[in-house]
Amino acid sequence: MITGFILRALEGRIIVAIAILMGVAVLIPALNLLTPEDSFFHIPTYAMALMGKYLCYALLALALDLVWGYCGILSLGHGAFFALGGYAMGMYLMRQIGSRGVYGNPVLPDFMVFLNWKELPWFWHGFNMFPFAMVMVLFVPGLLAFVFGWFAFRSRVNGVYLSIITQAMTYALLLAFFRNDMGFGGNNGLTDFKEIIGFNVQAGGTRAVLFAASALMLALCLLIASGIVNSKFGKVLVGVRDAESRVRFLGYRVENIKLFTFVVSAMMAGIAGALFVPQVGIINPGEFAPANSIEVVVWTAVGGRGTLIGPIIGAILVNAGKSYFTGAFPDLWLFALGGLFIGVTLFLPKGIVGTIQQRWTARNDLKAAAEAEKGRDTGLPVGQAAE
Repeated sequence: MITGFILRALEGRIIVAIAILMGVAVLIPALNLLTPEDSFFHIPTYAMALMGKYLCYALLALALDLVWGYCGILSLGHGAFFALGGYAMGMYLMRQIGSRGVYGNPVLPDFMVFLNWKELPWFWHGFNMFPFAMVMVLFVPGLLAFVFGWFAFRSRVNGVYLSIITQAMTYALLLAFFRNDMGFGGNNGLTDFKEIIGFNVQAGGTRAVLFAASALMLALCLLIASGIVNSKFGKVLVGVRDAESRVRFLGYRVENIKLFTFVVSAMMAGIAGALFVPQVGIINPGEFAPANSIEVVVWTAVGGRGTLIGPIIGAILVNAGKSYFTGAFPDLWLFALGGLFIGVTLFLPKGIVGTIQQRWTARNDLKAAAEAEKGRDTGLPVGQAAE
């Protein structure tokens, strides 16, 4: 069963993308750790961390593409799942600080000591163990997606109304996490991390491993997403996107199909957030901002929704452009990015990868039509006419 799933997932372009990601997971850390700092090929640690952040954003865009590109669910709340996964990782990293904090309390994080908390809240217990924290990275976003989707999909909320309530969900979480009495650091969030699994989180070797983990996890999630969309379930998924009422008429439980896809997508977003936090060094309620979720939609649209690879490319290109323009043109970078979005909308309505696929398909169709026409003229089958 697993072998069949993998074989269905490994179509040509997916194989190439996974191979590139695995190569990057090895090459970039090697150039950082094994080359002299004055070498032309040396990649600074800050640049590697920045690229690692791009890979986390790419994984988030891939997660959104699974529900939007293939199921037709335009979620404007995926930033919430990303942030929840980040907070789960941040809670683990805060527990690892121990007595090395400013106040020297071996149990309570500094912000709890500052706020005169007397004991650790119940929901912080267990986060001193890495395996437990990793389970929470998947469980918490998945649980929220399950509860939200259970009510939304069974109520048959669709279209713009579903998008609005997903955005309302992430905005409600933003307001909640800003409160100091929630126990998550308030507006300052969680920061000042020291180590992860016993290794200094600021060390070059640790950052190299985190980068490699981001690339490999992106490759794994790409494989899983490809396996889903290329299976029989994936065909039904596309049917739900294009003609939900007909799929329902055929006897499929559309709400269950949507719910499964939504939960898997939320878990992927949580993984992206968990990998993002130790590389950036902070997680705060700002990650819940609705604008962040809208930005993920932009990345997916620029790359090409419904292509899997397109959102990855879109997230990396847009964020790399954002980093470049903010440094090179600090007063004009918003206009430059706005021009990029407008240009893609006008000239590449299906996104970068989607437009390339469309033109490639049109070219092959024209070629096939020409061969068929030539076959009719010569009276030979198409294959022999081509020869």
